[in-house]
This record gives sequence, C-alpha cells and structure tokens, in this order.
Amino acid sequence: MRAMTYRGPYKVRAEEKADPKLEHPNDAIVRVTRAAICGSDLHLYHGMMPDTRVGSTFGHEFVGVVESVGSGVEHLTVGDRVMVPFHISCGTCYFCARGLFSNCHNVNPNATAVGGIFGYSHTCGGFDGGQAELVRVPFADVGPQRIPDDIDEDDALLMTDALATGYFGAQLADITEGQTVVVFGAGPVGLFAARSAWLMGAGRVIVVDHLEYRLAKAREFAYAETINFGEVDDIVLRLKLETDGLGADTVIDAVGAEADGNLLQHITSAKLKLQGGSPVALNWAIDAVRKGGVVSVMGAYGPMFSAVKFGDAMNKGLTLRMNQCPAKRQWPRLFKHIRAGHLKPSDIITHRIPLEHIAEGYHLFSAKLDDCIKPVIVPSAA
Repeated sequence: MRAMTYRGPYKVRAEEKADPKLEHPNDAIVRVTRAAICGSDLHLYHGMMPDTRVGSTFGHEFVGVVESVGSGVEHLTVGDRVMVPFHISCGTCYFCARGLFSNCHNVNPNATAVGGIFGYSHTCGGFDGGQAELVRVPFADVGPQRIPDDIDEDDALLMTDALATGYFGAQLADITEGQTVVVFGAGPVGLFAARSAWLMGAGRVIVVDHLEYRLAKAREFAYAETINFGEVDDIVLRLKLETDGLGADTVIDAVGAEADGNLLQHITSAKLKLQGGSPVALNWAIDAVRKGGVVSVMGAYGPMFSAVKFGDAMNKGLTLRMNQCPAKRQWPRLFKHIRAGHLKPSDIITHRIPLEHIAEGYHLFSAKLDDCIKPVIVPSAA
C-alpha cells in the first residue's frame, strides 16, 4: 500500500509500505477513504512527542470501508462504511466500563495515563495510523461505528476527533446559561469548542488567536467575538477589561504544546524540548478566568514537565478539567446536532490533498499557508 511515513522532524513522505494484516481475531482492516491532518499531528511532525519512530504512519482521524475482519468480529462486515475514533479501547477494562475510552488500560503498554491512539508514536502504543490506503483497527467491535446513511462522510471524519474533542472541551468547561466563555486557539478544535459553547447555553463566546484568517473563521463559523493577542499589549488584561474586571466564567485551552505568545516558553518547549509543551495558553487561561472559574484543557501536551502556574490556580480556587476525548461517547449527541442543522462540521475543511502530496500537506498546515484550517487527505484508491 501507499502510506505516509515519518522520516524525522519536518520530514514525511508517501511511500510503499507492507499492507497491514489481521493480527488478532478481533481486528479489522479498513480501506481508508478520507483521513485528516490534525494539529496534534504537528507535534509529532515537529519532533515534540517522545518515541516517534522513523517509518511510523501518522493519522488518528480517518473513515473508510471494511476490507476484512477477524474471526472474532461480530458487529462489522466487509463493505461497511465506518468511522473510527482516534483512540483505541478494549471496551471491558475498569476505565472503558466507565466511559473513559481514551484511558483504556489494556491497549498501551508504554504509559499509565493515555490509552492507545492511532498513529501517535510508541508513547501512545505504537499503532500505525490512517494516513494510508489501509489501516489495522484493533478491537473492531468496540471502536468503529457504521456511518449512518444520512451523515456525510466528511462530517463523519471530523467526528473521529476534532469535533468530538471540541464538543467535549465545552462539556468539561461546565458552562451554565449566560456565562462568558473564552477559547484560546482558533484551529479546528477551538472552532468546534466555541461553536459547541453556544449549544450549552453560553451568553458570550470570545476566541483568542494571532492569525487573522483563523479569527475570521471563528467569527463566521462559531459566531464568536475575537481578539488577536498579537495586537494587544496584555491579553489577560484585555480579557479582564472585557469581563468587568473579574475574568471569564470559563476558559478552554484548545492550543496545547506549541503555543506562541512567550518567546522563552516557546523556545524551551518547542525548540529545546525542555518542557512537555509551551504552557503559554494554559497559563493565560489560569490568569484570565475569574476566581472560582473553570479551565478546560483540550490542547495536547507531552508527558514531560511543563511550567504551569499551579499556585495561581490553587489560590484562585479554580477547577481544572481535562482529558483525551472519549470520542465515541459524544457521537449520539453530535448526530442529533448535525441532523437538526445545528452543526455542519465539514464547513471548516479548507484543503483536500492527495496522499501522494502528503509532505506538501504537512508543510502547508504547519506553516499556516494559504489560509489552511483543516486539510483532508484523500488516498488515490478512494
């Protein structure tokens, strides 16, 4: 098959790779029809995630058609169109039984925190991802779901991570009616978090970023007020002034490990790899939320130390809520919102890139060229 392969930081390419095989009776092989590049993939691309091995295939957002199934698979058949959550879960462990599918205890021997994730380094289990023509899907009766006939394939693709994660971020923010919500980051997850905040009763939504084309999308897609932090002297002070000096009721960090805004923090994390991620956005969230407020963290951070202002969070009496999203748990609600016309996830897709041009796609997305917000990868076989 043809697949994206990692050759080192900032180096990826499409090349021939052995077809995946059924390794367990509960496996399925899925022929990928759509994949996406996620902002989290850029952490791998930039060399931020430990144990990202040469030859790995990225891609945790994908949909496709079932090509073959193991003898133990009961709920899928060859030819089914399926959407596959970004996380891999066994469905029976202590955490899966409680709906914490992204924290599955049985699928990742290398960590005690996160479970297995498709295409996200050996830190997250070492599973190849879906930026390829074919992908092996373990526990095929647990994760994948048939795409309903009335759900567009592009919308289903975005439900495998970006939409589900943004919606989950708004859930964790514990929004009550009329509250002011600030979202740091106007990438796909931030856009979906901002749009979802309205569904949960927000009275005001403010999105913060420094790229004007992304802020324009936040105004158009998420109906949000926007602030360009590059155009103000102190973003925390500006947000305080916008909220009667108190701070926002709840803040969502949808940026994560490569946040700009503080040169020292960015260099020590993104360049020198001395932290598990730049804590700029998270520290801004802690400072910009009111006392007694809630900070929801959706941005991805690595397992290493990060210089977070935990003392300020403690002394302000904040509630910090975070996790990798248990995507499949969000799908029933999201299907309802899409069918009701409250959401059209594919509206944020800006580029469609053949798998053969995956290197250009990563460069385009990483360098923020051509107003790129969400690139979709289309295997030639699709």
